[in-house]
Amino acid sequence: MTWHNNFSDQKIHKDDPNPWLALYLDNSLPMHKSAKRALLQGQNSGSRRLLLPIIRPFARLMIIVVQLLRMIIPSKWSSSKVLHYTIYWGLKHFVKKDANYLILRHFNIGTELLQFIADNTGITIESTIPLRPKKLEDLKDDTFLIHDLNVYNFIAELNQKLTDAGREFEAPEVINYDAITDDEFDIDPGKQGIMNIIDLQTAVEAYTPLYALLLSDHDFWRASNSLQLDETFAIYISKLMRDPLAVTLVSNRHPTVPFSTLQAGFRLMLHGLDAEILHGYLREQKQKAGNPS
Repeated sequence: MTWHNNFSDQKIHKDDPNPWLALYLDNSLPMHKSAKRALLQGQNSGSRRLLLPIIRPFARLMIIVVQLLRMIIPSKWSSSKVLHYTIYWGLKHFVKKDANYLILRHFNIGTELLQFIADNTGITIESTIPLRPKKLEDLKDDTFLIHDLNVYNFIAELNQKLTDAGREFEAPEVINYDAITDDEFDIDPGKQGIMNIIDLQTAVEAYTPLYALLLSDHDFWRASNSLQLDETFAIYISKLMRDPLAVTLVSNRHPTVPFSTLQAGFRLMLHGLDAEILHGYLREQKQKAGNPS
């Protein structure tokens, strides 16, 4: 059976419950409602059911082929500009509007999570570049690569400055939520055209070999392993909030023991979910702090 995507007016059928509707109605995870709807509509799409099982094994095979070729191809034969233009072009013409909405949200969320940690440790971070893409065209400015660099640079600079100051991670007396946007971001994911049929997870799997091809082997390895740093940021947030819940909310863990790059596509999906949930958790805490009753 094909379940409907429009969760807002769909009825619960006890004899054949829609699993995506059940997850949409479930409120156990602190996730923005529009983002949750967009993610689950993609999971419930024909694209994911029909194309993903075909594209995923082919994409992983291509990663192996590319990495073998990288043994003989000079590292200078790479182009972040071509990669980002190709991603932008594909998202604009073939990927669903809901998926593009989630992608644009992700970079805004990442910027806010880093700023929240910096604000509440009292450390000024100078090595990162805030990413606030509002439309798909903004992604052409090396956004994906800068996002990965920001993660590593933030961790390195933050911990070096804490060490130099003889300090440890500790919770502030009052949490500063200024970095966390309460509701929706000012973003335009583009139009839902007749050719925009690819869901987010299928698009991620399809783009992963392109990452391997158009980035150097070193850059691809670094980008892939950055996904496991979700646990690191969750630990920071848990310490600042004096609440272990944040650590339990993330799935990408153990960055010191990296997974194979063949799993990068799946872990990228988890990374997006982890970021949404951490941001949703902080948004809920901000709302509670503003309404203590």
